[in-house]
Amino acid sequence: MSSPKRWTVNSGSKFEEMAGYSRAVVDGEWVFVSGTAGYNFEDGSISDDAAEQTRQSLRTIAQALEKAGATLADIVRVRVFVADRADVMDVSRVLGQTFSDPRPTNTTIVCGFAEEAMKVELEVTALKRR
Repeated sequence: MSSPKRWTVNSGSKFEEMAGYSRAVVDGEWVFVSGTAGYNFEDGSISDDAAEQTRQSLRTIAQALEKAGATLADIVRVRVFVADRADVMDVSRVLGQTFSDPRPTNTTIVCGFAEEAMKVELEVTALKRR
């Protein structure tokens, strides 16, 4: 029996090539999505609003998952990184509007980022439904 093929998905972020990572790695039914900031990779813009950054991050993640044959509904774990504790509730509300039962697990961490414009970054793991 051969093991599942591992392959990657890229989003066009300048950081992927610079830092040597992929937006997502697909290994069998599992999809591991790298930390995804709220940048719009089509025009390089980023909102100054944490909730909008969260929505943009989710759009980028949804695109990566689609390329991997999965959807936001397949997410089983989300890690949320926020730069300012004051933004946790706004970010959480966007996530609450996005996910429904069965909701993924969630770990939220307050931290700093390499780019000052970043207010939020999401990392997810999905298990494709058969």
